Amino acid sequence: MSRRVALVGPAHPYKGGGARHTTELAHRLRGLGHDTVIESWKAQYPAALYPGRQTIDAPEGEPYPDTRHRLAWYRPDGWWRTGRRLAAGADTVVLTVFSPVQVPAYLGLLAGVWSARAGTRVVALCHNVLPHERRAVDVSLMRALLRRVDGVVVHSDEQARLAEGLRGPGRPRPVVAHMPPHLPETGGPLPAVPGERRRLLFLGIVRPYKGVDLLLRALADGAPDDVALTVAGEFWGGTEELAALAGELGIADRVDLRDGYVPARDLPELFAGADAAVLPYRTATASQNVWLAHEHGVPVIATRAGTLADHVREGVDGLLCAPGDADGLTRALAAFYAPGEPERLRAGVRPVDPAPYWKDYADTLLGV
Repeated sequence: MSRRVALVGPAHPYKGGGARHTTELAHRLRGLGHDTVIESWKAQYPAALYPGRQTIDAPEGEPYPDTRHRLAWYRPDGWWRTGRRLAAGADTVVLTVFSPVQVPAYLGLLAGVWSARAGTRVVALCHNVLPHERRAVDVSLMRALLRRVDGVVVHSDEQARLAEGLRGPGRPRPVVAHMPPHLPETGGPLPAVPGERRRLLFLGIVRPYKGVDLLLRALADGAPDDVALTVAGEFWGGTEELAALAGELGIADRVDLRDGYVPARDLPELFAGADAAVLPYRTATASQNVWLAHEHGVPVIATRAGTLADHVREGVDGLLCAPGDADGLTRALAAFYAPGEPERLRAGVRPVDPAPYWKDYADTLLGV
């Protein structure tokens, strides 16, 4: 049965996985016959709460044509009006939740939907139920939202348990929809070159929960002395602390800290220069970086945090270790650089087929 769906979330010119996911979801829903619009933001977060760059100039995928940019964090008068308008045109409104900072706007939007008395269902699609580095107010905000929506969708069993606790008794349980691939358009991998690069790659926003400090310690203790590391992404706390740690460990000359958002066009060269992508996360929900590395022919060394391990075939296209365990990561790097192992694992890498993931994801979301 065809649905009228309104997705509330970031889209181009906002950057990163959240905007790509919202946009790809809209394309996929339309491809399945559902009348879909995106209600995006013209101002999503105050700059003080998101120290990185929020927007980009060139889209990293095909923009969705039916996208509006009217919501603003500083215009609460528009939240309620947006809810009323969406209720008039949609059977289902999906609120994509990345941060509790969005909750006040979403509560205002919900009030507008309810005031229209149109029978529209509202679903919270939680990329993160709570932040990895959370404050007490985050719990209160998310509890307020999750107890008011008709349904909740999350990306892992762990997140479902967390959402259920906030949602409280007597409400439908959160539903798990496994995150599908939504990769940036990079132009594809560069031609494969045989041999080892003697370099590892960490890619993405650098925050404490990502475990880059653990990776530096493991590099010092577990990798051969001629293996280097590139850390490429936005450093939310600056590079000084990690640079100092690299100096203390005696590996400053082997660590390249590249602060700043990495546009899609630069990714093939970064991956081509690496033997493996390393995801040393202490905690995680779902990440695209395993699939992104595999799309560029690169094996992955990751922790078992969140759903990372679901996409790594250990000993075939990558290696796994426990989250938060510097010694385990050290052993994984040493095992990876056993003679012939980087090339053997590279040979096992296969790109992901996104279509089956998206069909299951859309069916689960609309079945809530």
